[in-house]
Amino acid sequence: MARIEFRHIEKRFGDVMVIPDMNIDIPDGEFVALLGPSGCGKSTSLFMLAGVYLPTGGELLFDGHRVNEVEARDRNVGIVFQAYALYPHMTVRENIMFPLRFKKVPPDEARARVLEAAELVQVSELMDRRPSQLSGGQQQRVALARALVKQPQLLLLDEPLSNLDATLRLTMRSEIKSLQRRLGVTTILVTHDQIEATTMADRVICMNKGEIEQIGSPDDLYLRPNTLFVAGFIGSPPINLVDGQAENGHLRAGEGTFDVTGSLPRRVTVGLRAEHMRFGDAGMPGRVRQVEPMGRETLYEVDTDIGTIRVLEAGSTAAHRIDGQVKIAFDRGDTLIFDSDTGRLVPDAHFAANGSA
Repeated sequence: MARIEFRHIEKRFGDVMVIPDMNIDIPDGEFVALLGPSGCGKSTSLFMLAGVYLPTGGELLFDGHRVNEVEARDRNVGIVFQAYALYPHMTVRENIMFPLRFKKVPPDEARARVLEAAELVQVSELMDRRPSQLSGGQQQRVALARALVKQPQLLLLDEPLSNLDATLRLTMRSEIKSLQRRLGVTTILVTHDQIEATTMADRVICMNKGEIEQIGSPDDLYLRPNTLFVAGFIGSPPINLVDGQAENGHLRAGEGTFDVTGSLPRRVTVGLRAEHMRFGDAGMPGRVRQVEPMGRETLYEVDTDIGTIRVLEAGSTAAHRIDGQVKIAFDRGDTLIFDSDTGRLVPDAHFAANGSA
């Protein structure tokens, strides 16, 4: 397996700078997700690892060895693409074996490795079929087997689950994570789906406009986002963000005023996650404007003095109706306060108490 390092990596296409300065250290055997919206540079980073793109500047290291100019076929990297890219005229067996043609593996060993890879991803019974005879999930498994048959030091997954239905995505998330742990292969997943990133990866690298916003465990990014971007990108439903003005230990947001602790800039944005809000006998008064049943939970949109607030409540049956009057409470430790001008978290700032002052 491999330890992967990006050292001041740059990538530009002509006059367009896509990645200005990337620095990442991925230990041997770790499962990392590159997460971000379209155009943030995550796929460009993956293609540089694969050898498809060459860095414009900086150093890309595998186990301490510079690989900037090493050809893709010489990097021992397995990759699973979003579209799977199986050869339609080949059988499953031939598709899985294809990468070994370039590694001069003895025929007996090649056949054994193909069978082993097929068994790992549970396609042993499909070996004589062609891709057109396979379901989307089966094609995804074959593409994964083809990547693993090389016994790669690095496994790259480029939006591998985006073409699957919701139920199959759930199954494959679990299976890929379990397989990665069993094999111990260093793995990098590229995705725009924060659920995939946070459920599969040991660490998440959240990117925006070619730069890294935050690196950390899924819990780090959810509970302590460093920036407004991360706070808004991680979590479902999206976090409530409320603009406010801070002065002399008080924060005014809309028509509400709150006591706060910590040293605050003048302009702030308050983050309150829907799942941290609750209805009670005391708190901010509000009127329910929308009710959205979500199976085990119910999502409410509530008009309050500080704006429209989303509240996520456990239970399949809505306890409140549209236009109903409610009160919303939350724990001060769950509040996140950001500097509106820089977008950075103010780490020592919290609401001093529940509800309105």
